Amino acid sequence: MPDRHVCGRYIRSVRKVRFAPSPTGSLHVGNALSAMINRREGDWMLLRIDDTDPARNLPGGEEAIRRDLEWLGVRCDEGPIRQSERQEQYREAAAQIGGDRFGRTTLLREDGTATYHLASVVDDADFGITHVYRGNDHRPNEALHRRLHEALGTTPPQYVHHGLILGEGGKKLSKRAAGATVESLRELGIPAEAVRRYLEELGIPRHDVHYDLPRIRRLAVEAIEAMSDEELVAIADAPLPMRLPSAGHGISRRSATTRQCCPRRNPSGFRRIERPWSGSESSPAATRAPSSAN
Repeated sequence: MPDRHVCGRYIRSVRKVRFAPSPTGSLHVGNALSAMINRREGDWMLLRIDDTDPARNLPGGEEAIRRDLEWLGVRCDEGPIRQSERQEQYREAAAQIGGDRFGRTTLLREDGTATYHLASVVDDADFGITHVYRGNDHRPNEALHRRLHEALGTTPPQYVHHGLILGEGGKKLSKRAAGATVESLRELGIPAEAVRRYLEELGIPRHDVHYDLPRIRRLAVEAIEAMSDEELVAIADAPLPMRLPSAGHGISRRSATTRQCCPRRNPSGFRRIERPWSGSESSPAATRAPSSAN
């Protein structure tokens, strides 16, 4: 549904987007980037849970995703819609196409459940999705998805692929890396505002980008400095009343709030992670590698 001119006036069509993670636990920062892009670019957003592969699904995975989205302030207008609950629609679509296969692509497994490609295309059509913003790793799927839409007689959405967030050495950023998931950033004491600002700074990256955790730490300090005492108490989970030390007592508000809200943590599976650099110390705190126990 493209934008158009009517009687000399520019008419912008409603952009219906979807965010479709698999329920594999807390969101990877790359997935969080996709969620932020879809919410910013879309007028209406669907949360779809792509749980067609039981082997990858984790108990509590969907709840972790919904908790991450709420923390980031990413609102969905509808959902969650679970693909596991729409198998009848997928089987009807496969019968319309003419079988369990489409060229070399399997549409239905031996147990009759739909594979990712069929389920994704049927859902996009049924919910009227007009734009799909997703990572470059899905770019090879675009041609197949367009052919499936053509076979079903439906209109494909506009596909926009963005760069991925990479780890050290340009390799895929592992969920086990420090700060690689929304949950781990939350456990480090990073305010949601800092994570949102970092992802917003990336925009819709045309090329892959390297993950900049130090940048998030600097944004965290700025976000903390801008908070009221009440907001600091809330995120620190501290009882009221709380009096922050003043500059007259030999400590700045910056260093006080950084120590209060971003203390040293030891999240499960990670070695000790230093707090964001407060600016009153000699050098930024280092982030050590994940422990060998993982």
